Amino acid sequence: MAAALDPALQTALLAALESTLNRALALAPGSGEKLAALGDCVFALHCQAPPLDVFLLPGGDRLRLMGVYDGPVTTSVSGVASDFAELLTSTDPAAKLINGRLELRGDSAPLIELQKILAALEVDWEAPLVDTLGDVAGHQLAQVLRAAWGWGRQASGSLGRQLEEFIHEEARLSPPRLELEDFYRDVQQLGLRVERLESRARRLRKRLQQLHA
Repeated sequence: MAAALDPALQTALLAALESTLNRALALAPGSGEKLAALGDCVFALHCQAPPLDVFLLPGGDRLRLMGVYDGPVTTSVSGVASDFAELLTSTDPAAKLINGRLELRGDSAPLIELQKILAALEVDWEAPLVDTLGDVAGHQLAQVLRAAWGWGRQASGSLGRQLEEFIHEEARLSPPRLELEDFYRDVQQLGLRVERLESRARRLRKRLQQLHA
C-alpha cells in the first residue's frame, strides 16, 4: 500500500495544482461564470489508492484546493485514482457515476457541472509542478496528469499505478520538511506576484484594444 504524502508536500502540491487550474480557468471563456454558479458547493474527493483527500471549493471565478476541511460537504466521492481519471475525462459523467466504481454521497448534479467545467480546460501542468516538486518529481507527475487529462480511458488504467509509484518515491525526491515549507511560502508569494502581473497585463491589453477601436 502506498504511503500517504508528507503534509508539507501535500500542501505545496495542492497549491501548485490550484494555481495551475485557476490560470487555465482564466483563459477559458465562460468558465468563470459557470464556476461562480457553484459558489455554495464543497466537493470532497477521497482517493483510496494512492491515499489522498482533496476538497474543492469554488468561489467567484476561482477554485480552491484544500487537504483538510471541517465544514459541510455538498458532494463526496470515494475511489481509486483511475476511477477519478475516468470520471474527469468522461463524455457522460452521470453514467460514469451510476455505472462506475466510485462511491458517491450527496448531490451529483453540482459534481457533474464541475466535471464539465474542468474537462473542457487546456492545462499546462509542467512549470508549476517542476517549480514546486523539483525537476524529476515535477516532470513525472506532470506526465501522469497530462495523460489523465488528455488521453481519457487509455491512460486511466495505469494512472493509479503511476501515482502510487510517484508517492512511493516521494520520500527520496522531496526536500526536508522545513525547507519545503519555506519554499512553499516563496511559491505562494511568487504566485501572488504573477497573478498581479497577469491582471495588469489584461488591463493593458484591454486599453490597447480600446485605443485601436
